[in-house]
Amino acid sequence: MKPETRKDEIIITAARLFKEKGYSAVTMRDIAKAMGIKAASLYNHINSKQEILSNIIITLAEEFTKGMKIIMNSNNNSIDDLKNIVDLHVKITTNNAFGMASLNNDWMHLEDKLEYYLELRKNYENNFRQIIELGIKNNELVSADTNLILFSVLSTLRSLYIWIPNKEDLQNTNLASNLSKVLLNGIIK
Repeated sequence: MKPETRKDEIIITAARLFKEKGYSAVTMRDIAKAMGIKAASLYNHINSKQEILSNIIITLAEEFTKGMKIIMNSNNNSIDDLKNIVDLHVKITTNNAFGMASLNNDWMHLEDKLEYYLELRKNYENNFRQIIELGIKNNELVSADTNLILFSVLSTLRSLYIWIPNKEDLQNTNLASNLSKVLLNGIIK
């Protein structure tokens, strides 16, 4: 992703450092050094490391929320909704693998925005669960523990950020399609 502003560049650099070292281990000096500028210069564009983290996590959480809302408002069956969720995760993760690391690993460091983030996350998971429950009810999915299905699929989707950056020849459409096949159909021949 190409940064549009200096603030965007700071956020992208910080997200990469947060993924590499963890939020707690990164200082504003580290971010400035990685950008080749003085730490004081960062404060012309951003107030704090907390603001950076909040920007990364909340932006992604709201993007997932927006995508889920579109999926929930569609007239698709549960299988297509689940495929669209996989596609949503692939698209967001391929565009921001570093930020996804913060979303998954550093969310507990949010201060002022923690409750808001947790509400977005809870609503997202509840919508996901509703799609699974409807799929079971409509006999589109196997009758199994809804939370187990949710955990299994969502755990894989949430960890894509670990795997995706290592794939140079990645094509989002193929990945989403193949991932949907594995997650929704299994691997049994």
